[in-house]
Amino acid sequence: MFPISKILCRWLSSLCVLALTLPLMGQDALPTSKPEFEETKKSINRALKFLVSQQKESGAITLGQHDTAMTALSIMAMASVGVTPSQDDERGRAMSKAIDFVLEEKRQNKEGYFGEADGSRMYGHGIITLMLSEMVGMGRTPEQDARIHDACQKGIDLILKAQRRSKSGSNRGGWRYTPDASDADLSVSVWQLMALRSAKTDGLDVPPGAIEQAIIYLKRSCTSPLDGEGKPVRQDSGFAYTPGSGDIQYAMTAAGALAMQVCGQYESPLVRNAIEWLKKHPPKWGTRYFFYGTYYYAQALHQQGGETADEAERLVRDVLLPKQNEDGGWTPEGEEGGAGRVYATSMAILSLSVRFHYLPIYQR
Repeated sequence: MFPISKILCRWLSSLCVLALTLPLMGQDALPTSKPEFEETKKSINRALKFLVSQQKESGAITLGQHDTAMTALSIMAMASVGVTPSQDDERGRAMSKAIDFVLEEKRQNKEGYFGEADGSRMYGHGIITLMLSEMVGMGRTPEQDARIHDACQKGIDLILKAQRRSKSGSNRGGWRYTPDASDADLSVSVWQLMALRSAKTDGLDVPPGAIEQAIIYLKRSCTSPLDGEGKPVRQDSGFAYTPGSGDIQYAMTAAGALAMQVCGQYESPLVRNAIEWLKKHPPKWGTRYFFYGTYYYAQALHQQGGETADEAERLVRDVLLPKQNEDGGWTPEGEEGGAGRVYATSMAILSLSVRFHYLPIYQR
């Protein structure tokens, strides 16, 4: 049985944002829309067109390596603005075909691991499993729904098995590059945790202790020591790549904050400090892992609501839109250069689409 509550949740959310999403579905813009948001919608439409234009005959949406993971990111980007595989239009058909590509038997090994076939390791596995968990119950046909559900549960089982591997104290509860890794880092761990949290909402088999252990790991990744009440000793604190490091990083602080938020830790002092740090260090082109960090930054600050969310949305728009290429895509630089334009464009859409709130994982 599929998660009716999740489908209803998305349907109700759709009604709430219908006035904003109609332009993305080919309708005329409403006169009440703010000029700056009209610009964002046009940008997203161009970006979606770029992603669809990169789809191969196989269904993959990619320009190079890690084809399963890049296709999954593209599906997430489309879904974030309300595209569904059941739509009888170019985008809906492209999404359905992309999902079928991800679900090909050879993409996931007998252990449930997606990261082997395309070389994306546990990074890709977490991304793909999160995408599938967000699409459970939303397939084009009942048969596709069943395949999404089964592949997702296998992916979740692999994540749980990897978490149970014997690890040293500071690494317990986390994940690293391979399923059998004995260490952990925040970057890989956040994707797995997001997948677990989304799957739990679906009603898939996720033991409560798995998420609790992951939250404890996140707390160990705080850049400040914690006092007896679990509060950071230093107010100027965020999240680091690995536990024990005092190096506050833009991407890791944004990722850690969002991961704790989606697990219900909205009022945590670790989250509060991280948000304050991010407000002082907004996204800037050229920042290390810019697209990765800005995706998490946009989502995390949107969760705060009010002026904080509005200002973050403006900052993300102002830094991304001038860098969009004429064909609708974005080109990553620096450390992300090798990830390719499908990656950058998908992350940019996810960063710009926060107000749509179509993806259940980001609904507070």
